[in-house]
Amino acid sequence: MEGGSDVGAWSFYITTLLVYFVVDALSAFSLNLQFGYAGVVNFGFIVFQAAGAYVAAVVTLGPSGGQASFQQYILGSHLPFPLELLAATLAGAVLSLVVGLFALRRMRRDYQAAVLLIVSLIALQVVSADVPLFNGSNGLTGVTWPFGQLFGATATGSPFLYLGYAAIIGLLVCLGVIWLSRSPWGRSLRAMRDHEDAASAMGLNITSLRLQVFVLGGAIAGLSGGLLVEYIGAWSPGAWGYAETFVIFTAIFVGGVGNYRGVLVGTLLVPIIFLEIPRFLPAVGYPGLTDSLEWVVVGLAWMLCLLFRPRGIIPERRLKASLHGSPREPAPAEGSA
Repeated sequence: MEGGSDVGAWSFYITTLLVYFVVDALSAFSLNLQFGYAGVVNFGFIVFQAAGAYVAAVVTLGPSGGQASFQQYILGSHLPFPLELLAATLAGAVLSLVVGLFALRRMRRDYQAAVLLIVSLIALQVVSADVPLFNGSNGLTGVTWPFGQLFGATATGSPFLYLGYAAIIGLLVCLGVIWLSRSPWGRSLRAMRDHEDAASAMGLNITSLRLQVFVLGGAIAGLSGGLLVEYIGAWSPGAWGYAETFVIFTAIFVGGVGNYRGVLVGTLLVPIIFLEIPRFLPAVGYPGLTDSLEWVVVGLAWMLCLLFRPRGIIPERRLKASLHGSPREPAPAEGSA
């Protein structure tokens, strides 16, 4: 019996790490599309993931009275599976549209980054202080397991079911992002990132392109938040501080900005190996030491990458125009390993 329980615990542990990897990969692909391809420095990225998580939670918890009377929130309803993920995606998109119309119009990139960071700090404080909004700093709990009504499955009893569900969604979204990045629209984003004035002179609407990629990235962030909150069953302001955005930025810098294979490698290294795996290991030293060392390691990883591998483990591949108007093929960048 004891050996069987150990196997079950390890199975749930590994499945949890894989689900986290899918969610983090979606986040990294979203931010890489915004920053790596379009040059939009989104320091408020985690806000849009949190918006998706909160909306996915409240549309499955039902009204805040009755069984959920111990917590307060808006928009309480019971949407059927899988409409809660569509609601989370829509929440991320709408919020990014509202913020983007304010933050991305006629501002320099460094000012845009500062504004988005300020938005993230304000949003965190507002949600933490306003209890009727999403239950304040205590957050939401008791989020319904998505397969409970369909199969009678529970989170601990069927983790592989959710992993397969999340992996399929993650794969489809990531393939769609890669396809868009290689399309003429994606090449327009890279032109805007590298030579904004020249791209504008060629007729590209820079403001519109920025807003488009910002909204698309926000929608994917909202989707990732919905997937995460359904798996862990709870969400609170402690889950989306500005440091979480720093983690995703570190992942894409370490892996390789603009290279999706590199982004996957960075996601595996930073959010999973550096941050998630130590949480499942026995505590070392005084309480809080492991958590502190994790952030030291993440910071050092970014610094060492900037010093010795500034283009990441797998550098971005540049587009090489071929003769006779055939499709452009990626070619290794000069000086890359």
